[in-house]
Amino acid sequence: MTTVDLPLLPLGRGRDLSAERGVECPGDLPSASDPDLVARARAAKAALGERVFVLGHHYQRDEVIEFADVTGDSFKLARDAADRPEAEFIVFCGVHFMAESADILTGPEQKVVLPDLAAGCSMADMARLGQVEDAWDALADAGVQDSVVPVTYMNSSADIKAFCGRNGGVVCTSSNADVALEWAFDQKDGAKVLFFPDQHLGRNTAVLKMGIALESCVVWDPHQPSGGLTPDQLRAAKMILWKGHCSVHGRFSPDVVDQLREKHPGINILVHPECTHEVVLKADLVGSTEFIIKTIEAAEPGTTWAIGTELNLVKRLADAHPDKSIVFLDRNVCYCSTMNRIDLPHFVWAMESLVAGNIVNVIEVDPQTEVDAKVALQRMLDLPGKSHRD
Repeated sequence: MTTVDLPLLPLGRGRDLSAERGVECPGDLPSASDPDLVARARAAKAALGERVFVLGHHYQRDEVIEFADVTGDSFKLARDAADRPEAEFIVFCGVHFMAESADILTGPEQKVVLPDLAAGCSMADMARLGQVEDAWDALADAGVQDSVVPVTYMNSSADIKAFCGRNGGVVCTSSNADVALEWAFDQKDGAKVLFFPDQHLGRNTAVLKMGIALESCVVWDPHQPSGGLTPDQLRAAKMILWKGHCSVHGRFSPDVVDQLREKHPGINILVHPECTHEVVLKADLVGSTEFIIKTIEAAEPGTTWAIGTELNLVKRLADAHPDKSIVFLDRNVCYCSTMNRIDLPHFVWAMESLVAGNIVNVIEVDPQTEVDAKVALQRMLDLPGKSHRD
């Protein structure tokens, strides 16, 4: 199944049990036009007190971020949740794979709630466990599996992280992908890396941070026999990149960079490493979401920036730094559609349900998957350097 096969689930209603996306809300969602939504959210949070801990990903809407106890990127938020063992409920305003990571890292008595189960991740959906297992078998048939170390980006499902745990692999974030790749190449003589689900992060890290030749990176297409690659191509490759991408970061184009430089001489181009290789090559600075935020915070007043990442964050940075000129690196408005599914009505519904004693949309990773995923996550935590950062 490709991402285009995934059903649209308006307002979080409807189910796709094979992908664990969508939810039947037991009761009516508040109307988005309800003028009392903010007051209701505040009242529900006050009623729950320290029983609830609200996490807000940087790409969330402002109306939701307002109620977050902490904000951050995916792994940082999961770690923040693990540091609050007294919280009975973790309300994760993000997407499904992030809530899974929070469930893995928090205690068994804590409940992780995702206000709308339709808040998935198109990139994570591009690497399904069955596809990855088929690829692993195909690598064995090609005679190269014994040389391959699997590395998965944090933006993947729990069962993909567990696959890496079982097969000698590791999880990485956008901040420590280079450290994770160095670790992987050290595991075996002549090691190769199977990197999923984002080909762009894998390619940009391998080529620009580690000096691996671009021609040593091949793309595995899960919808083609043997990934669309010959045994000779697999034997020659150092990086086997899964054919996946971020639907937001993949939109940015090098021609827009050229146009902005022509229109605004001296502009700084700041992008996320999930952008295409062509865009990253034209950028001045490349880094994770946290890197982007810190770069703008430290920038000189009067400087001009074009940022290639999700629009909610770009707008928030522009509002927070009026002394700098900050623009979006795309011609068109482009929010992350699944991140934006968690709106104020869903947040209020989830919080008021908890107040009423009805625990909704609980994200639970099965015990064996949790054990195996923790192995891959722990390998990442044991890496030197900034392995705790997203």
